[in-house]
Amino acid sequence: MKTLVRADADAVLFSVKCFVAAMLAYYVALRIGLNRPFWAVVTSYIIAQPLSGAVLSKAVFRLAGTVLGASVSVLLVPTFVNAPAVLTLALSLWLGLCIYLAQLDRTPRAYVFLLAGYTASIIGIPSVQVPGTIFNTAILRVQEITIGILSASLIHGIIFPRSVTSLLLKRIDAILADARRWSIASLAGAREARLDIERRRLAIDVAELHQLSIHLPFDTERILPRVRTVRALQDRLSMLLPLASTIEDRLAELEGCPGGVPEPVSALVTRVRGWIDQECAGPDREASADALIAEARALEPIARQTPETGPETTLVWRDMLLLNLLSRLAELVASLRDAHLLRDQVRSPSFTAISPRIPELLRATSRRPLHLDRGLAMRSAFGTIATIAIGCTFWIATAWKDGGGAVLIAGIACALFGGFDNPRAAIGRMQLGSTIGLVASIFYAYTVLPRVTDFVTLAAVLAPMLLIMGVMMGKPTTAAVGVGFLIGFPATVGLNASYTPDFGPQFNGAIAQFIGIGFAMSTVGLFITIGAEDRFARLAKAGWRDVARRARGRAPDGARWMALMLDRVGLMLPAMGKGVDPGKPLLDALLDMRIGFVAGELDLLRKGATEEERVLIAETLGSVGDHFAHLRASKAGPPKPEVLDDIDRAVAVFARDEEPSRRRDGLILLTSLRRNLFPAAPAYGAAA
Repeated sequence: MKTLVRADADAVLFSVKCFVAAMLAYYVALRIGLNRPFWAVVTSYIIAQPLSGAVLSKAVFRLAGTVLGASVSVLLVPTFVNAPAVLTLALSLWLGLCIYLAQLDRTPRAYVFLLAGYTASIIGIPSVQVPGTIFNTAILRVQEITIGILSASLIHGIIFPRSVTSLLLKRIDAILADARRWSIASLAGAREARLDIERRRLAIDVAELHQLSIHLPFDTERILPRVRTVRALQDRLSMLLPLASTIEDRLAELEGCPGGVPEPVSALVTRVRGWIDQECAGPDREASADALIAEARALEPIARQTPETGPETTLVWRDMLLLNLLSRLAELVASLRDAHLLRDQVRSPSFTAISPRIPELLRATSRRPLHLDRGLAMRSAFGTIATIAIGCTFWIATAWKDGGGAVLIAGIACALFGGFDNPRAAIGRMQLGSTIGLVASIFYAYTVLPRVTDFVTLAAVLAPMLLIMGVMMGKPTTAAVGVGFLIGFPATVGLNASYTPDFGPQFNGAIAQFIGIGFAMSTVGLFITIGAEDRFARLAKAGWRDVARRARGRAPDGARWMALMLDRVGLMLPAMGKGVDPGKPLLDALLDMRIGFVAGELDLLRKGATEEERVLIAETLGSVGDHFAHLRASKAGPPKPEVLDDIDRAVAVFARDEEPSRRRDGLILLTSLRRNLFPAAPAYGAAA
């Protein structure tokens, strides 16, 4: 209840700031004599964000997109002035290209492409029948939109601003607290479904940090964290989920081995749990972490197979599991230590490194990759192109006077919601808001506005509708309805330079808007919408393809690759709130993440291995790569038994290696590969 009240209060404050910005934009547009100042009002709402830094960044992106879109419209309309059909096709192709690029970006910067696409349509489609006014129309739209951008940026930046930095710091603290909690649970052997879901939500948390970091350069805080430090923190956080799940698996497997978990190792696990709970976030974390890492290294078994110990295969497998467990335990401690160091560095008011490890962590940081589905992006682009092309064909063929408005609204709906998991439902909510807004605009235009004689009174009578609309736009659950209300009310109520009541054109425009949104709902259902199972299958196939590439040495470094796979897990998670059970796909995605990471590390180890080891690693990774390259969602299954034979032959060779560090690294990686690919296989060397 407290969270709900806070969310409602935030939405109300957001709405009040939006209303003030809209009235400021409207007043300025009127004072300088613009003839359609409602575009300034609409823009002030469109770029509004609860965070002041996000408003500024979105303003910059919108301004850039607006200028680009206006330039394209000025270029296209005169070029195809004598061929309206070709002009509409060119505008639809441009919007489709922009939607394709926007969906491939997947950051707030995608707004540049989105705005460039539908701004060209906003200016160009109405100019199809009056091409001679295109330049003036473009200049006026840019001026009106710029006023809306500047007004929203000013108001959201000075009235109770919510900085991106403050939210970022709160999210980092919350994520680290959650990570410590479920890491402790993993070390305690807890395997609760609730904890499993919470751990997987780390994928969404890391993605949120990435999105927030895009806005940091535009934030209003006096001292801003470095984006590179936030990216380094994301890399450390990305390692926590696979490490915790690996440790949990090894502890469970060791419990089933003769002798179980040795007492010294069990005591170390207990001390690590205590360190995570008490010392991990404290000032002495580095010294205590180094001591735990050294102890884990000292407890590692030699894990060497000799003619004397060869028959004791169960003991050898237990030693391999212990070696793997202790190495991953040390990595977990190091990752948590580094994550907290980076958290403190983000909070530091100085750019001076608070620890000698910070420069090293920053050097290892690179641009964070995101999952890109070019097929879905192309599908959205094609759906939008088809929507506009079919709509324009009907408009031109029937000479429907208001058909351009219907096509324009349909294109905007596709642009705004085409990338959603269920665009048809989102456009349906937009239709609901638009209908309410249209009814309210007609009521206002013929019962309220005729009695208004000054600006202050106008602002007062508009306040109820605009404040309600702002509250809807400020809450994620009703944002699509709010967008529809924005399109239906301010754009049609008559917020122009002077009041001119004309029921016929206004009613016809309302009908065109209603038909346009309904047409968009139909076309996205045909061309764009895909089911959750299909989306899961595409994500899984992309992961398998990348595992195969990494096994063959053709994938990015480990940190970037883990970030990419974790991003895919984050894309699967939202379906949990829509009645879809993603447990199996999520489980498979996490296994794929661990397998691919180990395969890449094994490929790196091959470069310094002996000739025999290089041959066996190549055979092992080749069979792993072939398995994942040929996986299909319809017939996914375990690897062939020959893959297990390849792994076991490589284990036998590495177990005889005279070089301790190479033997250790090889056995750690091969044990991980064996457990991840064949969790139900008998112990290494045991009879099947």
